[in-house]
Amino acid sequence: MRHRVILLRADAPRKPSLQAPCNGCGVCCAAQPCPLGMLLSRRRHGRCRALQWRQSDSRYVCGVLARTGRWLPWLPAGLARRLAARWISAASGCDAALAAG
Repeated sequence: MRHRVILLRADAPRKPSLQAPCNGCGVCCAAQPCPLGMLLSRRRHGRCRALQWRQSDSRYVCGVLARTGRWLPWLPAGLARRLAARWISAASGCDAALAAG
C-alpha cells in the first residue's frame, strides 16, 4: 500500500464518510484535481489550483464555483456555475475513497 501526505489547514473539517454530503474538507481536491480541475488548472496530479480556503466558513471550496469569472470568463456567470456544479458532481456526496488521518 502506498501512502501519500497532503497538507491541509488544521482547522479544516474532517473528511466525511463516503456518500456523506461534502463539508469542505479539501481532501479530494488536494489529492488530485477532478476532470474539470485537470482541464482548467492544466495538471493531472497533485493539488488542484482551483482549491480555495474560505476563511469566513472555515472550509475549502471549489474556486471554479466560488469565482466562476476567473476560471470560466467566456460563459455567463449563472450558466458557468450550473455547469461547473454538474461537472464536479457537487451534489453527489463525498466520493473520495481516501483514508484521512
